[in-house]
Amino acid sequence: MLRSVAVLVLDGVAPFELGVLAEVFGTDRTADGLPGYRFDVCSPQRATVRTSVGFQLLPNADLGPIEEADLVAVPAHDPTTTACPEVHDALRRAADRGAYLFSVCAGAYLLGEAGLLDGRECTTHWRHVDELQRRHPSARVRCNSLYVQDDRLLTSAGTAAGIDACLHLVRQEHGSATATRLARRMVVPPHRDGGQSQYVEAPIPKAPEAPTLEPVLEWLMGRLDQQITVDELADRAGMAPRTFARRFRAETGTTPHEWLTNQRILVARRLLEETGLTVEAVADRAGFGDAAALRHHFTRRVGATPHAYRTMFRDRDRIHG
Repeated sequence: MLRSVAVLVLDGVAPFELGVLAEVFGTDRTADGLPGYRFDVCSPQRATVRTSVGFQLLPNADLGPIEEADLVAVPAHDPTTTACPEVHDALRRAADRGAYLFSVCAGAYLLGEAGLLDGRECTTHWRHVDELQRRHPSARVRCNSLYVQDDRLLTSAGTAAGIDACLHLVRQEHGSATATRLARRMVVPPHRDGGQSQYVEAPIPKAPEAPTLEPVLEWLMGRLDQQITVDELADRAGMAPRTFARRFRAETGTTPHEWLTNQRILVARRLLEETGLTVEAVADRAGFGDAAALRHHFTRRVGATPHAYRTMFRDRDRIHG
């Protein structure tokens, strides 16, 4: 279970990305029934660091907490910032003992300096992906992702994508219900579609993102278990099917079929986590029709079969409950 978080800061650290980590993991919300974490902000010798916007920051710890933290996070830094060998060694030891390593935006450069991106899938802000690939040619940099998880390595794109990655980690460690409650508390969407593979999930669009289609999507969200065609959705929106498909992609960033499938995957994940329903019953309630269709789509998007996914959460709860 995720209980302790150590955040590494060096000169040039970006305040917003540091603030994202502090908001998710450093804010005590145990009174609301949400998980609490030991949260340390670390620098070598606990030295004061200069932020990217000029003010100074005094960490509360040296590199000591990195040796024991369940999650070691690196917020965005100036891409020209380099770390001392002591920092690289601490990051490598954290990886060797199985801690989560998590970078936000250009924080990926520091993980790369420590050799932790070699042969691994990762991402960063779209402005930095080419340079990150140039510096670390053996890394598998994915340029079109909000965040990427490769085993215990988690990297995110810029700014708000760090929130998406944090919520993903909370969802993975504590379950979908906890991540959704935390997202509501933070007044952010629990899921956003960003072209991710197995770990990224699609959102319920908000009015500013889907101003034309919001009524149709809200109507559809209450009928995910029904077989509804694109033509039916277009008719409900008062559009021709081709016009509807173009408008849908413009406002949600994906096709109606992909959006609907991703939403159904979210329903299936929640049912697998929180109920004892059979896979066939989960498939029916999530709108896949049968277990074979659920297994196909679930495995492609989540990277595990429904049975393996349920077993993972059951084992997690048994170990950490």
